[in-house]
Amino acid sequence: MADVKTAASKSQSHAGKPKNSSNFAINLGIVVACIVVAELVFNFWFGSPSNFKDAEMHVPANFMGTMHSGGWVVPILMGTTLTLISFCVERALTIIKAKGKVNPAEFVRKVQYHLANKNLDAALAECDKQAGSVGNVMRAGLVKYREMTNNHELATDQKVLSIQKEIEEATALELPMLEKNLVFLSTIASVATLLGLFGTVLGMIRSFAAMATAGAPDAASLAAGISEALINTALGIGTSFLAIVFYNFFTTLIDGITYGIDESGFTLTQSFAANYK
Repeated sequence: MADVKTAASKSQSHAGKPKNSSNFAINLGIVVACIVVAELVFNFWFGSPSNFKDAEMHVPANFMGTMHSGGWVVPILMGTTLTLISFCVERALTIIKAKGKVNPAEFVRKVQYHLANKNLDAALAECDKQAGSVGNVMRAGLVKYREMTNNHELATDQKVLSIQKEIEEATALELPMLEKNLVFLSTIASVATLLGLFGTVLGMIRSFAAMATAGAPDAASLAAGISEALINTALGIGTSFLAIVFYNFFTTLIDGITYGIDESGFTLTQSFAANYK
């Protein structure tokens, strides 16, 4: 029997590996694709001769030319911004789906009403209508709820614990899906600012080195160099700002869904304890 369990656990662990590897490959592909797109835009669009006043492309004629003069760190920051946008869209679609079609508080009230009338079929139908994470957890709990109503061997306290355990297991399956890829947003929030400062420092080094080799101070060249260097800071801070805002926004939405899940679990256990003493 132990061998069977061990084999099953091994097969489950091996079955999970391809999925994790696939997710990692997809995420890595998104990051690489965003950087490639940023490089193409930087070199062929921002670097177009029409964006500069001279043939040697030293004096920018517009904003795109100024962006191009920021150096090789700029396309990396642009790729970081595109990556941020990609994962924000992915998280938004996932969390909107996880919220379901019915407000969690209203959904829990309807389920409470049906449970008070001992109408489990109607309660399960409400879960199908909700079609979100709260509904999925509630459905798992209701299936165990129905099973416990037909169980005459366990005590009421044991039945309640069994329902609670089922809810916890269902919740453990839902939460990782909600929090998935948020690490990219938190990482970008920290890294983007550092990348921007790195690009600025490089630009300042180039500007002062050029002045040192020129012999006589050139205020116009120094001002242009500083302006180009600060482009990196602006991009880094702007990207970091957006990452922090979206990370906190999605975290707040997830907290709301988690509260609905906790409320649904409490409703089930309390209803069973009250109706099946």
